[in-house]
Amino acid sequence: MTQRQLFLNHIAQTTPAPLMLEIARAKGVFMFDTEGKQYIDLISGISVSNVGHCHPKVVEAIQKQSETFMHLMVYGEYIYSPQVLLAQELLTILPATLDNFYFTNSGTEATEGALKLAKRSTGRHEIISFHNAYHGSTAGALSIMGSETYKMNYRPLIPGNSLIHYNNESELEKITTQTAAVVVEMVQAEAGIIPGNMAFIQKMKEQCEAVGALLIVDEIQTGCGRTGCFFAFEHYGIVPDILLIGKGFGGGMPIAAFIANKEFMTQLSHNPILGHLSTFGGNAVCCAAALATIKVIKDEISMTDVEAKGAYLQEKLELKGYKKIRRKGLMMSIDFESQEKNFEAIAAFIKKGIITDWFLFNTHCLRICPPLNISYEELDWALEKF
Repeated sequence: MTQRQLFLNHIAQTTPAPLMLEIARAKGVFMFDTEGKQYIDLISGISVSNVGHCHPKVVEAIQKQSETFMHLMVYGEYIYSPQVLLAQELLTILPATLDNFYFTNSGTEATEGALKLAKRSTGRHEIISFHNAYHGSTAGALSIMGSETYKMNYRPLIPGNSLIHYNNESELEKITTQTAAVVVEMVQAEAGIIPGNMAFIQKMKEQCEAVGALLIVDEIQTGCGRTGCFFAFEHYGIVPDILLIGKGFGGGMPIAAFIANKEFMTQLSHNPILGHLSTFGGNAVCCAAALATIKVIKDEISMTDVEAKGAYLQEKLELKGYKKIRRKGLMMSIDFESQEKNFEAIAAFIKKGIITDWFLFNTHCLRICPPLNISYEELDWALEKF
């Protein structure tokens, strides 16, 4: 059997028509299939490859750590140098109140841990999230997802959750003394890149503080420089009570985290002990990759340049006739007004060697979020094909 046949027969599929690109290698912003065709990756593996594919410093860190040790013991039992060095590095870019880290394997798991922590810390059970929000696909994360389409066949889900509308200040009064936490993206990604309004975000934070609810900010897609700040909440002058990071955090390796202050996080260690468990969370190789990735972003990628490249790309696309564009930093949506037109465009771009995609809750919009270190020459190479 060919690899394509093995893929279709034995790898679980999530759509009836997978893209079926057979990629042999990837480097920087480019991927190459088994026939040598070159593709420019304008979605970074859905905001994962923020420093490009196989960045040499990330690869070096992975190689070095894998030769030393990989897995030793379930998370939180042994002192791993890569874990504590990663935590130390994160402390340099985070507000002082976000000083304690629980490393997980994926963003979904970070969401799950944060929901447990919020309920434990507040003694409340209600979680408020937003229509068209995506925080993962496991049972807890699915329960707070903002789309019934993806939930309806998996009910009953975890109770005690409410949805409100994003950027609607009048609905913030639904955050009450019964609310354990509000889970929010600073930019709704899967809705098609919908940035939060400044007044809305700040009033939401004020309402949470007024009623004693925690604010969980999901930066799984927007974090690690994607919006032109290291974390998108910096644009809004707020500090979350719990922060979720993932995707671009590991430079291509599977790692995420939920982050809070030590006072909150310590509650997972008693009554009962082992209040949250992960066998592979904080894996040494993944932590080494994440540490290298954070350093690359800090040392080699200017946040000013991220915004400048985003503005440049938007300007050039608008000159080509793409008018309905929403953007924050280097995450962008182009509205084609219908799913049919958008899917035709995606297929046409792939034939031209451009990798783009659609959004989970906005299928008539095209996703563009290239690696943050993409050059202007590489942007122009892609733009020529548009």
